[in-house]
Amino acid sequence: MSDFKTLVKELNEVVIIETEGYLNNEGGQKVYDICIEKMNLGSRKFLINLTGTKVVNSIGVSILIEVIEKLQEVEGKLGYYNMAPIVEKTFHIMGLSKYSSLYKTEESALAEF
Repeated sequence: MSDFKTLVKELNEVVIIETEGYLNNEGGQKVYDICIEKMNLGSRKFLINLTGTKVVNSIGVSILIEVIEKLQEVEGKLGYYNMAPIVEKTFHIMGLSKYSSLYKTEESALAEF
């Protein structure tokens, strides 16, 4: 059983997913499922608040890449904020920052969205 938790809210047509726990295969799948469900309802803009996520592994990253691919099909957008330095570095190394956006705060992310 995973300890990964999510909290979802919507603000100005942006779906904000707050995560808590290790973003691995189980955590990544939870984020993916939320994104697909919301996309099926018409959402196209997603932000992930990573305040409670201090570690992301390669499987979690690969699942986020799947979300990015799905969003590209519908001209959607994905961003992340409140990232631990190691998570931000991982996202840069794995190339996520080329296809999605990294922000320091929710306010800065929403301003650009």
